[in-house]
This record gives sequence, C-alpha cells and structure tokens, in this order.
Amino acid sequence: MITSDLERLVDAITREKNIPRDVVIEILESAIVAAARRKYGMTRDIEAMYNEELGEVELFEYHTVVEEIEDEDIEIELEEARELDPDCEIGDSLGILMEIDDLGRIAAQTAKQVIIQKMRDAERELVFNEFKDRKGELITGIVRRFEKGNIIVDLNRAEAILPRREQVPTETYRPGDRVQAFVLDITRATRQPQVVLSRTHPGLLMKLFEMEVPEIYEGIVRIEACAREPGHRAKIAVSSIDPDVDPVGACVGLKGSRVQAVVGELRGEAIDIIPWHPDPARFIVHAIAPASVSRVYIDESTHTMELIVPDDQLAKAIGRRGQNVRLAAQLTGWRIDIFSDSKHAAMLDDARDEIGRIAIIDDTQVEYLVGAGFQTAQEVADSDATEIAAILGIDEEAGQQIVDAADEVVGQLIMEEAARRRGEDEGSDDDGHDDDGGDTEDDVDTDDGGDTDDGGAEDDLPEEL
Repeated sequence: MITSDLERLVDAITREKNIPRDVVIEILESAIVAAARRKYGMTRDIEAMYNEELGEVELFEYHTVVEEIEDEDIEIELEEARELDPDCEIGDSLGILMEIDDLGRIAAQTAKQVIIQKMRDAERELVFNEFKDRKGELITGIVRRFEKGNIIVDLNRAEAILPRREQVPTETYRPGDRVQAFVLDITRATRQPQVVLSRTHPGLLMKLFEMEVPEIYEGIVRIEACAREPGHRAKIAVSSIDPDVDPVGACVGLKGSRVQAVVGELRGEAIDIIPWHPDPARFIVHAIAPASVSRVYIDESTHTMELIVPDDQLAKAIGRRGQNVRLAAQLTGWRIDIFSDSKHAAMLDDARDEIGRIAIIDDTQVEYLVGAGFQTAQEVADSDATEIAAILGIDEEAGQQIVDAADEVVGQLIMEEAARRRGEDEGSDDDGHDDDGGDTEDDVDTDDGGDTDDGGAEDDLPEEL
C-alpha cells in the first residue's frame, strides 16, 4: 500500500464512520502490532507508530542494551547496539525499525481482522456515548423492519428497538413510517448497544406537552402527575408557579390547538387536563371529572378514599369499563371506592341497624360511630377501647365495655346467619331445587359519555366536604 492510499483510508474512515482520527490511527497501530506478534511471537517488545509526515505506520522492535544476552527476543549486546546508535549505554532501550512488508500474508490477514473488530468496537462505543445521556428524552426515527413483533427503528447513526410490550395496541406501522418515541433505556448487554424505545410510557405524554407548551418548557407550568391507558385515554394534573398563568388553559391552548397537537401525535388518545391541588380531597374531585362528587371520605391508614356521587353521575365516575376511576387512582396514588348517594344511604342505614344492636349505646353514639367510619359490629369489636372512648368522649373503661358488647353482637349475628343457612338448606331439600326467586342487582352502565380535554373539573368542592 502506498503512503497516499493509507492517508486517504484514514480520512475516509474518519469521515464516513464519524470516528475520531486519533482513534482510527490507534486502531491501525494496534492491528500492525498484532500482525507482527503473530509472525515473530508474543514475547517480542513491539510497538507501531503512525508517521504523519510519511502517511504510513512504522514498526519498531525494542531491545534492552546489555553486556551479555540472556534473552535474544528483548536484549541486545552493547557492541551491536552501538553500531545502530553510538550514544547508547548499558540499560538503554533501543528501538529498531522493522520492515512491515516482511510480515507476510497470514500476518496481514490478522491485521485486517483486528482492524475490522476494533472499528466495530469503536462504532459501538460512539453509539453508546451518543445515547447514554438521552434516556428520558424524545427521539424520532424511521421504521425499518419488524423482528418477532418488535419494531426496529433507524436513528440515522444507530438502530433502536421498539419492543412489542412498549407498543400501543391501536397503532400500526409500515416500513418507512416516521415514529416518535420515548427513550426508555440504553444497554450494553448485547454486542451492539441497544436503544430501547417506548410509545406507552407516561413520559412520552409529558415530553410531548413540554414540546407544545412553552410554559412547561420554561418551568412556569408543571406536570405534577400523569396516568395513561395507551391508545385510549390519559389524564395529566398541572399546576402553575405564576398565579397569573392558568395551567389548564396553557396546556389546552387557543381553541385547543396545543392539546390537539399532542392528541394527534398519540393518534387520537383522549387527554383530560386537570388542575393539581395539594389537598388530596380536592385533587380527587378534579381527577374523577367529568363526574361531580357529593362527599369524600378519607382513610389515611389504608390510603383509601370513598367518593359519594349523585346516582346519575355514577356511570360517569366509573367510566367505560372502569377506565375513569382507574386513571384517577393512578393519577392521585390513592385507592378509590365509588358509591352512589342511594347506595351510600342504604349502607349507612345497614350500619346504623347493626351497630345499634349494641345495647349499651344510644342513638347519638351510634351516629358518632357511623360518622367515624364504622359500618359493622365486627369493626367495633376489633377496634381499640381507647379509640372508641375518644370518638364517644367517654372513659377507657366504658369504651372497653362497648367493645365487649360489640363482640357479643358479632356472636349473635354468626348464630343468626348459621340458622338462616340451615333454613335455606331445608327449604332446598323440600323443593328439590334452590331458587332465590329474586333478581340480581343491575350492572352499572359504565359509559362515561365521552372524553373531554380539560376534564371538566369543578373549581370548588361541595359544601359537604
């Protein structure tokens, strides 16, 4: 190979592979060293150096200058050394220029293999370094092919994978389609650095809003929480650090332009934008929109909320196939139970009847216990006497008497239930079949009647809160 050819090769690799010139030269030097050791043995002290002026790689073998040789591979006598360098002394390291042309065909093949492998390693390292800091960002690529349900995306200088589990079921792609996705991870577990993308991650929705809403990008409006059922519906909760900036309005945009741009990128996924509130009760009222809420009961010990809604709002609150309440639970982080006003009233009546069987408490005390969340005599029996005393404003001894009386009521209820079951069994034997003769409770129609962009959340809680 002539000098100009090697120089052009270095420039071409640097330009086409985008590998730094010094890395390319280092690869060439290591390949020549590997070829030389293949021919002369691994014990030789051999180094290669690229000569910028000549545009070629020079090979040197180093020997230590000694009086008497013990190892011919790494030592040279002083007399012979001074023929090459008159100024050398005992102990000096003398580099002797070697002829690369003497390496032979096998060594040249070794050099070629080393160059190919090192080039691949350098490319992999460049790809990893380029994408390692882009985790959590949006990236755009072109669909190239499909492998076992996974989509391989061309990112220009690298390929990424959109796994089947990270794809939205309602979306379809063809080779050549543009795809925008969230960078979920980048790993070095395989021979090629693997950039893993996602179209289902909530981060995709948040980053899209950051692109479309300048107030979010600037930090004036914040996305406090996000929940998605990819391809169907999503909810985001937003707040503003500037009282003059409406966070919901900023995200919706003029005539809905901003939110519609995000909906378009998500291929029709409906988005509810709701105002975030630090008070969990007020937040949950916004999150369950478009349904209105009559009352909220919070149990912090189990991180559960009970929402009481008007009878005609129950279907909206639950949503189609439970979608609305699931998203609200994900958004707020609370477990949510929803009851209609009539159902809740019936539950309270049942609670009053059962707790009212505790003979030593009056109607007022029954109301206090029901108001505190007790619904059964079993719950009273399982509670602590000090808790009952605190609720009713009595001493602990009286509280323990109520707990003991509740335990007796539980025993009575168990006996009554056993007797009822025996009666049913006897009736079934007499009739030859078991027929309850009643209708089952109608299923709730969970059609929420359509999605909205701003969630329709009310500004204030009902007075009952």
